[in-house]
Amino acid sequence: MSPEPPVAEVEPDHTAVRVALWRALHVQADPPPHVLDDEVGLRLADPGDDWRKRPDMDVEATLRIRASIVARARFVEDVVEEQAGRGVEQYVILGAGLDTFAQRRPELGAKLRVFEVERPGTQAWKRRRLTELGFGVPDWLRFVPVDFEGDWWGQLAAAGLDSGRPAVVAATGVTMYLTLDAITTMFRRVAGLAPGSTLVTTFLRPVDDVEPEQRAQLEVAVRGARAAGTPFLSFFTPEQLLELGRECGFREVRHVPATELTDRYFTARPDGAAPSRGEEVMVARV
Repeated sequence: MSPEPPVAEVEPDHTAVRVALWRALHVQADPPPHVLDDEVGLRLADPGDDWRKRPDMDVEATLRIRASIVARARFVEDVVEEQAGRGVEQYVILGAGLDTFAQRRPELGAKLRVFEVERPGTQAWKRRRLTELGFGVPDWLRFVPVDFEGDWWGQLAAAGLDSGRPAVVAATGVTMYLTLDAITTMFRRVAGLAPGSTLVTTFLRPVDDVEPEQRAQLEVAVRGARAAGTPFLSFFTPEQLLELGRECGFREVRHVPATELTDRYFTARPDGAAPSRGEEVMVARV
């Protein structure tokens, strides 16, 4: 058999890059203590020296969304660390994009088998950038290139995910780009994992369910996503998503509101930063 042709690289989409830059902006522009210390994504994206002059990097205008981005990432990693302490050894990152857990937390990653699930072209690009920057790919990190419209769960299993053992599955910044049917399929797949497994997912609230002062910014994001060809497809109230989680078979579902993330990570900050409730978190247990 002839070898398969190499996968053509595709640069990460604008959303993944913007999230990486917001995480770096938190380190560079916000006062300590930092909720998440991540400038690796900035190095991967390599946006040029004037990246902070971009309109979407305005320090004041993006304070709340920046807080939301670092809060959700920190919360996921806290769950992973907690579950690893209980013996869980598998961590799946759906729609990994420019996620940098493996590069920033190698001491924790080495205790796990980590699966980054993403489109083939984007992963080929990221693999090259990791090599160029000297990070490489450790043996405990598995890249799983998938077509999200195809049998991505089967590809994940083929990469070594053991459905008979518990896992943490993270899907942050993912559900808004999926149809209800696709979200339902994802939830049911994860709910079929071994008892002790955990899903951490974020979701967008409907625009009229967000703080009044944040609605205009969310509307801009909705229009921007549509114009970029990656429209937001799904919005949920917390009650709607919790009900969906129960219907899909999770034993326990819990809404983590922005106020809880504020209490955990943003108390007594001099800049008054706090996440918006525009995007919040659900934790579901098997």
